[in-house]
Amino acid sequence: MSILQNAIATRCSRRKYLPEPIDSSVVVKLQALIAEYSVKENLDIRLVLGNGEAFRGFKKSYGMFSGVENYLGLIGNKNDLEGTEKLGYYGELLVLHATVLSLGTCWVGGTFHRASCPFDLSENEHIICTITLGNVPQELSAKEKFIRALIHRKTKTAEQMYTSTGAVPDWFLSGMEDVRLAPSAVNRQPVMFSYNKEDESVAASVKDITGDGYALDLGIAKLHFELGANGGTWNFGNGAKFTKA
Repeated sequence: MSILQNAIATRCSRRKYLPEPIDSSVVVKLQALIAEYSVKENLDIRLVLGNGEAFRGFKKSYGMFSGVENYLGLIGNKNDLEGTEKLGYYGELLVLHATVLSLGTCWVGGTFHRASCPFDLSENEHIICTITLGNVPQELSAKEKFIRALIHRKTKTAEQMYTSTGAVPDWFLSGMEDVRLAPSAVNRQPVMFSYNKEDESVAASVKDITGDGYALDLGIAKLHFELGANGGTWNFGNGAKFTKA
């Protein structure tokens, strides 16, 4: 199992953070990864350190978070669905790297105050979502355990998330098992995969790519499948195909 695959197995959403700042060496590694992915796909991902104003107080985070001082801001055009999908893919890649670096993380789509984020945005730019990150207690808090149990009580099986024209290979099943562990808004798991036995092709899609958060979910699920399948390349877009390495 690769390091990132192991991170898939160990990652869980964390909502309570410790006051200790992120180690400077870890910050350097994160900034290097952010720069690499941003240049590669023309993305706008911004790291905020020591400023949790967008998450402070019950009215801003609805009591869902405590101690947030660091986060990633994923910036894009709301109408650029492929760009949003890429933010999901590379945002989750950063989440897994942060997990390897022993940080806690959580995808946050709505329970934060956008106006309190320290970003200068143009007319067409929008904060698509944020990803909190930082040092966390070893054990989940009581609130974290409750939210986790509530969200994951209806987790789908791998078989509920794909269709096939015939028997599927082991690498496909391995990819689907990692898709099951992919975060999605309220754990709705909307991404469906298909396997065509004739040409051994794989595709992934959601019913309504314009729905709130669905493009992000598609990108996140694609990354998990790719890692679980032990390599390959996705085309971006709803219904786009995967080429096995």
